[in-house]
Amino acid sequence: MTAESIRLNYFSRDHLIVYGAMLAVCATAWSYMGYMGWAMQNMDIVDMWMPPRAGTRSWQLYDFWMLFGMWAVMMIAMMTPSVLPMVSMYVTVMRSKKSKGQSYAPTIIFLCGYLIAWTLFSVAISVVQYPLHVSGLLNPMMDSRSYLLSGAILVLAGVYQWTPLKDACLEQCRSPLNYLMTSWREGHWGAIRMGMHHGAYCVGCCWALMAVMFAVGVMSVMWMLVITFFVLAEKISPISAKFIRIISGLGLVMWGVYWLALYF
Repeated sequence: MTAESIRLNYFSRDHLIVYGAMLAVCATAWSYMGYMGWAMQNMDIVDMWMPPRAGTRSWQLYDFWMLFGMWAVMMIAMMTPSVLPMVSMYVTVMRSKKSKGQSYAPTIIFLCGYLIAWTLFSVAISVVQYPLHVSGLLNPMMDSRSYLLSGAILVLAGVYQWTPLKDACLEQCRSPLNYLMTSWREGHWGAIRMGMHHGAYCVGCCWALMAVMFAVGVMSVMWMLVITFFVLAEKISPISAKFIRIISGLGLVMWGVYWLALYF
């Protein structure tokens, strides 16, 4: 399979069906997050779940489930747009294999593998968020109550932008054709593995940016959008990835240092 054949018919009926399905998934997830953001600001007229206030009651399994569900939907909303170039390339490969009578796995399986990786991340970050509520560092509205916490997270996220691990993961995310040609696995299980493998690179690239939500407000729809567009720009912008990492890292570190100065 050559690079030229993979690039053929990049926009086809199959692509449009996949784009439509991904748009529906994104619209549903963003609608839910928008509703949650609105509901948390209108608790007087809407009855909804909120994390237990520190010192009032212990966390229950239901609380963890709701927190995980919130993060899982948030990750679907924020990260599905950024995987579009990879999914587009996967559809192109599938069309090429189909035209040659070769076996292929539906694109939805690859996408499910990708979202499984972010679902596992949602479990991990929910576990991280729990002690922040218990200690009172986050209020029930999921906003930071500590300049120290917010500043430290921003500095961490900024420094991570300069690390070799960030560079390696981002390179995989910015090169969908190269990734598929070097990491291809046959069959349905192979598609799941590829999706999870690529999702793991994506988590490695973006986990620190997601942690920034603890500093700016976990349920801030505005910051969800800002981070979503930044992640998308990191992956598809023609600007040098190194330049983007340096500038964004510097901005985050400076912002974090400012908040740390307010604390001290």
